[in-house]
Amino acid sequence: MAGVEAPCALIVMGVSGSGKSTIAEALRQRLGWRFEDGDSFHPASNVEKMKAGHPLTDEDRWPWLNAIADEIARVCGRGEHVIIACSALKHAYRDVLLRGRDDVRFVFLKGTKELIAERLAHRKGHFMPPELLTSQFNTLEPPEAGEHAITVSIDESVEAIVDGVVRQLRLGGARR
Repeated sequence: MAGVEAPCALIVMGVSGSGKSTIAEALRQRLGWRFEDGDSFHPASNVEKMKAGHPLTDEDRWPWLNAIADEIARVCGRGEHVIIACSALKHAYRDVLLRGRDDVRFVFLKGTKELIAERLAHRKGHFMPPELLTSQFNTLEPPEAGEHAITVSIDESVEAIVDGVVRQLRLGGARR
């Protein structure tokens, strides 16, 4: 990626509880880009379904993913930058988000089910119940080569994770 311009969008992805919003916010602070939580693009019906403990279907997800893709297109079209926290669990979901773009990168937050379950057990005020973690892992298709993704382990400090992301994407601003 040497000599390549910064992507117009970073999509911080992973299962619920992997730290998407935390890492995306830390990247926002480091890079000065705008941050959007992908959860804010869910229609109310999706939020209610998850609150009730029911996993979303693909049919539930398409309008949500398309709304995020529309936002990415708007931001990139204006020559701006955005960081979006979005689970993006399947290859097909990531295809919808990319819409064939090569100026968007995924940051996959990888962690064990046990570590993430521990984090979810201590999280307050989020609509995603910990009981749905198994369905998230069952749905997860980790990014493959050619998917514009980097993978980072979530078992480090937030600062170390952000340093690794910035370094791997060659964005500058990595701390030494």
